[in-house]
Amino acid sequence: MGKTKVGFIGLGFMGRPMCRNLLKAGYEVTVWNRSRPGIDECVSYGAVEASSASELASRSDIVVTMVKHGGDVSEVALGPNGLLCGAQPGMVLIDMSTISLREARSIAASLRESGVLMLDAPVSGSTVGAVSGTLSIMVGGPTEAFQRCLPWARRMAPARVRSSAIRSL
Repeated sequence: MGKTKVGFIGLGFMGRPMCRNLLKAGYEVTVWNRSRPGIDECVSYGAVEASSASELASRSDIVVTMVKHGGDVSEVALGPNGLLCGAQPGMVLIDMSTISLREARSIAASLRESGVLMLDAPVSGSTVGAVSGTLSIMVGGPTEAFQRCLPWARRMAPARVRSSAIRSL
């Protein structure tokens, strides 16, 4: 199997440098965002643009969301032309936004019905950590998904990926 294909949604002040770090590490990254500036900047780094969240999911093994609110994560994942419309069984959604556990569990349950796994993985470290690749990531979700995504996550946060107790989403 080739290198993991990563999709990235949420190309704001944190998402753009996180995407850039993945590209520097040699990952194939497909991006989608609800506004142009983030897409244009990431494409200039070498990312490939998708026309929708659904198209992004169809090209990705792992999808990262880094958006503002739980409602935004739900819409991107489950809404019309959302990730679930293009996802293949086995895809992992890593939500790095800061949302409630109730919202994360609800989204994860809907995805799981189609064979898609989800990790709730909020970050700490601000834009400085996103740029330098030194974010701290607190992860909850299925052990299988965590183990598959750990090598990738270490590109975002070397030695700072924490999962003291993998909780069920």
